[in-house]
Amino acid sequence: MTFQVRRGDLFDPDCPTRRLLDRIGTKWTSMAVKVLAEASPGEVRFGELQRRMPGVSQKMLSVTLQSLTRDGLVARRVEPSVPPRVHYRLTDLGLSLESALAVVRTWAEDHMAQIDRAHEVGGAEEDRLP
Repeated sequence: MTFQVRRGDLFDPDCPTRRLLDRIGTKWTSMAVKVLAEASPGEVRFGELQRRMPGVSQKMLSVTLQSLTRDGLVARRVEPSVPPRVHYRLTDLGLSLESALAVVRTWAEDHMAQIDRAHEVGGAEEDRLP
């Protein structure tokens, strides 16, 4: 039996591509993927991930990692100890996402000053509107 792979359609309101983009488009996902990519092919423990992602709460990191694991982008390994040690690494699919996210992160870093200026100008123009 052969399965036909159907490509997503972002403009179809029922397409799961939209939900996937919502998940991979967050700052926490981008940061987690970057940290894990830097360690690849090695693993990173939860606490180290949290230390390397300033501002992320334990709950948000946990939710992000659960989502990435469920999507097959991250592999999770639990070391049976007290307390258990949990390790994460990118899968091959996750590594392929890193290259796309790296382009977006670089673009954001390169253009942030222009975006900030546009906000300043836009805010000044809004103040003049009737």
